[in-house]
Amino acid sequence: MKVSITASLGLFAVTVLAHGDHGPEVPADADWATRHMAEEHHIASFDAGTFFALHDYDSSGKWSPDDVRKTYGLMDESAASIPQSKKDEVVKIVFQLFDKDDSGDISKEEYLESTNNGVKLPDFGTGPGHHGDDEYEYEIHHFEKYHGGDDVKEEDLIHPEDIEHFAKHDRLDAEQDRLEAQEKLTIVEANIPNKFRRNN
Repeated sequence: MKVSITASLGLFAVTVLAHGDHGPEVPADADWATRHMAEEHHIASFDAGTFFALHDYDSSGKWSPDDVRKTYGLMDESAASIPQSKKDEVVKIVFQLFDKDDSGDISKEEYLESTNNGVKLPDFGTGPGHHGDDEYEYEIHHFEKYHGGDDVKEEDLIHPEDIEHFAKHDRLDAEQDRLEAQEKLTIVEANIPNKFRRNN
């Protein structure tokens, strides 16, 4: 049976991709935005307009201070140990670099003009900028790296990150079950303040 070279290469590509893409390789001297796009989005090639649009979370055409905080991962639970003063400094510096009209937001035009003039988003040493939800962050930073592939079994999910992730799901499921059970009750005694309860 003859198999064409094109078909063989296609099958090879599918096999390689099935084992999980861990993101593009990034040079050690890459700027923060390039590392962020590779580590957080698995994107190797992008332009300034794409970066801006991807991080304009409400599609307003502008970055607010919250957009900058989210892009740098400062709103993520992993940034809880970063002092508020450092978080404020990050936003202040980014706005000094890009908010040319001091309007309190960064327009796409301001961002593009600044990047065209060589201005880059600084690396403040606060990490890669986690800004996905828990599922996304677990998938992109742990599951794909250690369990990427079609042959993963439940018994393979034994790392501390796996255990923590699924324990959180169990807690959320238990809480949801508790709330649903309470909603079925006519009176939820646990919600009655002590001062209105009869002492038995």
